Amino acid sequence: MAILVSILSRVAFPPPVTCLLVRVMSVAFLLFSVTGVFEGLGKNFQYSKFFNLNVHKSTSKQIRLSSRIAMLIVYTPAFLYAIASFWQLPNVGLRSLLVKPALTLHFFKRILEVLFVHKYSGGMAVDTVIIITLGYFTTTSITIYALSLTQGFPEPPVDLKYPGVVLFLVGIVGNFYHHHLLSSLRTKNDNGYKVPKGGLFGLVTCPHYFFEILIFLGISFISQTLYTFASTISTICYLMGRSYATRRWYLTKFDDFPKDVKAIIPYVF
Repeated sequence: MAILVSILSRVAFPPPVTCLLVRVMSVAFLLFSVTGVFEGLGKNFQYSKFFNLNVHKSTSKQIRLSSRIAMLIVYTPAFLYAIASFWQLPNVGLRSLLVKPALTLHFFKRILEVLFVHKYSGGMAVDTVIIITLGYFTTTSITIYALSLTQGFPEPPVDLKYPGVVLFLVGIVGNFYHHHLLSSLRTKNDNGYKVPKGGLFGLVTCPHYFFEILIFLGISFISQTLYTFASTISTICYLMGRSYATRRWYLTKFDDFPKDVKAIIPYVF
């Protein structure tokens, strides 16, 4: 524990003693990391294709939206808040000038992908849409707010914001490229699943998740607040569990799926 505290004191701003919300949400995200275990065990969220394969009859009575409309609803509030934050909250030096555009670009890319890249099948329950929308909005707003609370604090001894910019840009480009590869697998009237090829798909099942992790690592490195580190750890755990479930699903569904392809980290996991 002492080693962890020492590391955090060098790479993160101290927690804001005047804001209980940020501290509570930081702990909540660390606890949320356990969802990665549930994803890996097959206890999937309702927007997952794995959930749809084993959907319970009771869910047929739920109000459902088309996946495209649902994902637009999911991403738009966080995108609008990121834009509004340029005027709503003060800039705290260069970090704010980097984090706000990064979050805006991230959700703008997601909206563009929903409109022009992704091909969807099925739908999403309204209650699931609400939960995920609140999750993205809360994460975005508190990330920016927590950074604004660092005003007047000395910079962490280890400056990670420039490596963070590099990680974020690599993540954005890599994530978009592999989403494009996934989308190109389906023709207009084809709703089936195929084994993805190209890019890093020869090494891992979910390279788009790998690059999404780089996006959030980049944002946490730029801001260097305990909250963003906590939310990033939670995201990493969830995406690792989800990628593990995806790899297991491909192994079950496709006899020719390569056994040496890992889940999310090339040659490792």
